[in-house]
Amino acid sequence: SNWSDAGRLTQVFRTVQNGHLLHDSLTPSKETESQSQLNTWHGYVDWKNRPAITNKHGGLLAASFVLVVEVLENLAFLANASNLVLYMSEYMHFSPSKSANSVTNFMGTAFLLALLGGFLSDAFCTTYYIYLISALIEFLGLVVLTIQARSGSLKPPTCDLQAAPNVPCEQVHGAQAAMLFIGLYLVALGVGGIKGSLPPHGAEQFDEATPQGRKQRSTFFNYFVFCLSFGALIAVTFVVWVEDNKGWQWGFGISTFAIFLSIPIFLAGSSFYRNKIPCGSPLTTISKVLIAALVNSDVSRNSTSAIVSMTSSPSPPIPTGKEGGEDSNRKGVESIHTPSTSLSFLNRAVSDTPACSALECSVQQVEEVKIVMKILPIFACTIMLNCCLAQLSTFSVQQAASMNTKVGSLKVPPASLPVFPVVFIMILAPVYDHFIIPFARRVTKTEMGISHLQRIGIGLFLSIVAMAIAALVEIKRKGVVTDSGLIDSAKPLPITFFWIAFQYLFLGSADLFVLAGLLEFCFSEAPVSMRSLATSLSWASLAIGYYLSSVIVSIVNRVTGISTNKPWLAGSNLNHYHLERFYWLMCILSALNFMHYLFWAKKYKYTSVKSSK
Repeated sequence: SNWSDAGRLTQVFRTVQNGHLLHDSLTPSKETESQSQLNTWHGYVDWKNRPAITNKHGGLLAASFVLVVEVLENLAFLANASNLVLYMSEYMHFSPSKSANSVTNFMGTAFLLALLGGFLSDAFCTTYYIYLISALIEFLGLVVLTIQARSGSLKPPTCDLQAAPNVPCEQVHGAQAAMLFIGLYLVALGVGGIKGSLPPHGAEQFDEATPQGRKQRSTFFNYFVFCLSFGALIAVTFVVWVEDNKGWQWGFGISTFAIFLSIPIFLAGSSFYRNKIPCGSPLTTISKVLIAALVNSDVSRNSTSAIVSMTSSPSPPIPTGKEGGEDSNRKGVESIHTPSTSLSFLNRAVSDTPACSALECSVQQVEEVKIVMKILPIFACTIMLNCCLAQLSTFSVQQAASMNTKVGSLKVPPASLPVFPVVFIMILAPVYDHFIIPFARRVTKTEMGISHLQRIGIGLFLSIVAMAIAALVEIKRKGVVTDSGLIDSAKPLPITFFWIAFQYLFLGSADLFVLAGLLEFCFSEAPVSMRSLATSLSWASLAIGYYLSSVIVSIVNRVTGISTNKPWLAGSNLNHYHLERFYWLMCILSALNFMHYLFWAKKYKYTSVKSSK
């Protein structure tokens, strides 16, 4: 009987101060309770909202479902986005510049809405539910686009510039335009929610309290970009070919099926996921600290009244390690009792006499906001790269469309050009993870081998090289245009489109280094309560880059139109553009941005030793 086991019995009787003997309840030792705690992840639940179990939830198996889903999700998105500029110009009859701006605005909005997905994941719902809701929204948007592409009455009438060059094409308008943009921006809303929830959902499956968990998380981000590229490879080859040869209704239909298929695959991993419990709006914490710092600026503080008890914090930190485990004490999020000296103006938010109780802030909250503010300059420096990447789906596609796209007897669709960077990324990602990083770890004797900031810096440098190559290739293409006398002809130029592959190759490599590096940097450096929102900054950088590309094009056209009466990037014929000058301008801006990045990267201090190792 367990009652005879002295190791598991508490003291039956004890003498109390008044001399009486009181009977104590017989309770099992704390060993059982401790064992139960060790088997659960604190701050995480399963899909049924029960405590997540360490040996059952999380890990590589759970993350593998996320990687498969990413293949299908990015296939559904990029199958249309990569070729959309041609759909807008040939079927909706927008001009080349309007088509380019429409595509960049659509893609910019999709990536910017990732902030909404990240915010909702941190504040109200788990990443698990945000993904499912967003996938359904994207599915509805693709259904709308498929119906419009299938029905001739829902599109402008077709026109043939070669048969009737003096008859202008009718641009989409009215209800047809409304249907087009409703479908596009439903897709954008769904894509934004997915981008804001899926990467952090996968990264949350790993135990960052152990070196193995952190290495597996780094591998996850590398293979996340690999799977993203794999989906893109199918999109820009098979689906684009279907769109160009079988019709856009089939292309949209394949995308619709892909995003629909991703939902049951994601649900199949439900029993393996560990889901971080939302802990309130991170924007509320950030706003409260900033406002409190301003309001309390005139309130004098001394060392004894500066710190508010951490137990009164309205949003306590969430440990990420195993509950009750030794690692959770050392490597979980620990309470901070002394404010740091960096960004010291925010320390004013901590006061034992706040202006009002709603502005009462803990040191922990102040330090979390400081971390976010230190991440922002790094995030801002990646925007220029994404401005350059916007050219891959706009002007570069139009350049290729004017060139000879035949490979033997096969005619390659211009929108399939991204196959070059995609294939290179798929080769480089495993090589980077299995060869370059282990070698760098042996050389540097650090856990990371190559730090996040070094990786981002390599990508930004490659973007400078890419834009210089793009300018040189355009000079060559324009030379062929002049020599062949095909300036106003719709015939393909006697120059292979493989020349465009060089700029795609370098920009694709830059994207691999920056996107994977920034995703992991934001996730690992951000406070636990703000990780989904912080990771979404990687996609927001893409969004702002696409918007900035449209703004730069507009500014360049306005300035050059005033000075030369002929804007560089205006008109319906790409051969009349001064695209090479625009690419040189982007190269100069990228170089200035790289120097700006070096300034902030040198100043940045990682939040913990494990992040920099």
